[in-house]
Amino acid sequence: MDYTHLSPQQEVDGNELVFELGSLYDYLLRVRDKRGSKGKRYRLATLLVLMILAKLGGEDKPSGMTDWVAERKEQLVVLKILDRDMVPCHMTYRRVLQDVVDAQEFDALISEYHRLRLREEQEIVLTMDGKTLRGTIPFGKMRGTHLLTVYIPKQGLVLVQVQVDQKENEIVVAPHVLSQVNLCGAILIGDAMHTQRAASQQIVEAGGHYVWFVKDNQSRTRWAIEKLFVHEVCKLKQGAPLSKDVQMASRVSKGHGRIEMRTLLASTALNDYLDWPHVAQVFRLERTVWHIRYGGKTRVIVYGITDLTPQNADPARLLALTREYWGIENGLHYRRDVTLHEDATRLTVGLSGHMMAILNNLVLGLCLQYDPKNIAHARRHFCAQPDKALKLILEAK
Repeated sequence: MDYTHLSPQQEVDGNELVFELGSLYDYLLRVRDKRGSKGKRYRLATLLVLMILAKLGGEDKPSGMTDWVAERKEQLVVLKILDRDMVPCHMTYRRVLQDVVDAQEFDALISEYHRLRLREEQEIVLTMDGKTLRGTIPFGKMRGTHLLTVYIPKQGLVLVQVQVDQKENEIVVAPHVLSQVNLCGAILIGDAMHTQRAASQQIVEAGGHYVWFVKDNQSRTRWAIEKLFVHEVCKLKQGAPLSKDVQMASRVSKGHGRIEMRTLLASTALNDYLDWPHVAQVFRLERTVWHIRYGGKTRVIVYGITDLTPQNADPARLLALTREYWGIENGLHYRRDVTLHEDATRLTVGLSGHMMAILNNLVLGLCLQYDPKNIAHARRHFCAQPDKALKLILEAK
C-alpha cells in the first residue's frame, strides 16, 4: 500500500490501519497487555476498539458486544479492525475486563487523553463526587467497587477517576485525586462529604477555588450558617429589607413537568468567626419545586461555604455554580446508569467493574462530540454507521 500521502501526524499499525498521533487509538496502543505471548489471537488494542465500537453502537454487556461485532465482521475487516473472518467470543471480552489490563493504569492513560481534549476556557468548573457500581456488589455483600471522580460538566470529560479501597472512604482518597488535577484558576464543587478544612487548604494553595455544601459532618459550621440566616428569612417573609452584608438572588425555571424556584442568600458576616481556611462567603440555598402532574410541593434547604469573594461570585453566580454541581449526577452518573446500564451489568470478577466504568466514561465523551444532548440518539447513529464511530477513535481532536 502507498503511504506517501500520509501527513506527519499520521501513523500506520500492523493491520495497515491509519490513525493520527494523539488519537484515542494511539493511546490504546500504549495499554500494557498482561497476557502471555502464547495463544493470543487478537491484539489488545483491537479488542479494546471492538468493545468501544460495540458500546458506541448500543451494546453494554460482553454478550451483546460479541453479537454486535459478529453481525458486522465483514465491515470490520474492510475497516481493517479485524484481519480475519473470525470474531472474539464473549469470554475474551470478559477476560480483558477482569485481568488483562491494569485498571488504574488504564484510567490514568484515558485521563491523559481527556486532558488533551480539554477546551481552554476563562473559568473551568469541576465537580467531584463518588459512585458505587452496584453491578459489582457480590451476592451477600454490602460493598462493591466505589470510584471517586472529578468531572467537567460543560465538556463532558472525566479528568480523574480513582478507586476507593473498601477499608477507606472518599475523604482519604480525595487529596490524591486533587493532586492529579490542575486546579489553577478552577472552581471545584463538592458535596458535604468533601467539606473538609484540609481539602479547602489544598485547593486554594494550588491556585483554585472551592464551593462546598455544609451538612451535619461539619455540625458547628452548619449551625453557625443556619443561625445567621434565620433572621434574614424572617425579614423576607415580612417584606423588610435584608441586612447590609446579605445579598440575594432568585431564579424560577420550568421543565419536565415541574416548576422550580431557587433562592440563594449569601453573606460575609461569618468570615472572621468561622475557623475555615480562606472563607469569603457563606450561603443558604432554598429549592422549592411544584410538581404539576401530582400537585405536590417539595422544599429543600442546604447551606454552603466558599472562598470566592462577592466580587468574584455574587449570589446569582453562586446560584449558577450550585446548579452546575448536579452536572456530575445528571450528565455522568445518570447516563452511565440509565443509558449505558452500568448498575444493571453484573461484573463482580476482578477489575471488570472498574474497567467498564472507564469505557463508559470514554463512550459518553465520544458521543457528546456528535450530539451534546442526546446520548441515545448518538448511539443509534453509530450503530448504523460504525465507520463514523471508528473515525472518532482514529482522529485526534
